Amino acid sequence: MTNEKLKVIAGIDTHADTHHVALITGYGKHLADRKFLAVATGYREIAAFLTSLGPVTAVGIEGTGSYGAELSRVLASRRFAIKEVNRPNRAERRLHGKSDPLDAYQAAESVLAERGTSTPKSRNRFVEALRVLRTARTSAMKARTAVLSQVSAVLTAAPETVRTRYRGMTSDARVKAMTATRPTGDSADPCTATALTLKRMGSRHRFLSDEIAAIDVELSQIVAVHAPALLEINGVGAVVASQLLVTVGDNPDRLSSEAAFAALSGTAPIPASSGKTSRHRLSRGGDRQANASLYRIVLVRMSRDRRTKEYVAKRTADGKSKKEIIRCLKRYVAREIYRVLQNPRMAPPTNDLQPRRVALGLTMSAAAMDLGVWPTTILRIERGQMRDLHAIQRYRGWIEQETLIGT
Repeated sequence: MTNEKLKVIAGIDTHADTHHVALITGYGKHLADRKFLAVATGYREIAAFLTSLGPVTAVGIEGTGSYGAELSRVLASRRFAIKEVNRPNRAERRLHGKSDPLDAYQAAESVLAERGTSTPKSRNRFVEALRVLRTARTSAMKARTAVLSQVSAVLTAAPETVRTRYRGMTSDARVKAMTATRPTGDSADPCTATALTLKRMGSRHRFLSDEIAAIDVELSQIVAVHAPALLEINGVGAVVASQLLVTVGDNPDRLSSEAAFAALSGTAPIPASSGKTSRHRLSRGGDRQANASLYRIVLVRMSRDRRTKEYVAKRTADGKSKKEIIRCLKRYVAREIYRVLQNPRMAPPTNDLQPRRVALGLTMSAAAMDLGVWPTTILRIERGQMRDLHAIQRYRGWIEQETLIGT
């Protein structure tokens, strides 16, 4: 078999310092494997090695979100078809052991069998910036929570003269008062040591709060520019929107359907029936941070949105528990958000299309027939409910064409 006819599938086992690459044929025969340094020159050598035995149909990479992130970006820029290998084949590992060459070959075989693979996130646009900023925000939030817990612990065992000073205050007022103190005296004295510790903790809390506020501003600016339509959804703010965008990634087309997003966000209903009981529950898989974001949206709507309140009242009257109602609402919210995530930018204004169509004496049915869509699609475009830019441009182009014909 000549190199021109040989189809190659690659598997890569990634590590911090080295990457191991294995090549197999389209029918599973092992061809070759090599180890490369995880540096820029190593990435170029990997790209050359991949094509040394024939055209590569796909590359399976373990850890596209960690050790293999930069390698994935490099290979994607060179037009390789990248597949993320989600986990090693444990049965094979028990039978044949573990080594870098074996893991690389198993990654290639997973791609060949279309087993345990997915489309990786591209990690090269604004969503990657959101992810990095959220990493700093998450750690700052955890540290600030830990500070408040430590303050409570110190005050619990503090001398009464110190405890009296902060008794009855809210957390914010207490931190502000601790930061404003100027403790003096011998640090060997318990009262002085406690006052010094509380002041330092208050200053640390204020610093972390300022850091979180600065990150929130940066997140808001990015989301407002790149995904303004997401902020228009009831209950979605910049922090929640950034998490949903990070969950989906820079390439939302990797999600094939709304059901796939529901599974990714842990809102896909799965059977939980037994005996005479017939019910469903939400999947406990998926991205739990995205699931928590959907939960926050539902809570906001349950407290402020009239339609949601009416829905909750109706389902409560039907005998549904609050947990089951929230499960249903999360599924509805996931469906709504998925549609926007496919096109997170604001749709252009369309309020001029209906008057122009009516002035030409044309019906929605005629427009739908010419464009090959349903009349409801035309109605949604004219009402500004459609976010599909391609569909809007097609309809506007049809109006322009009919206008020219009419003149």
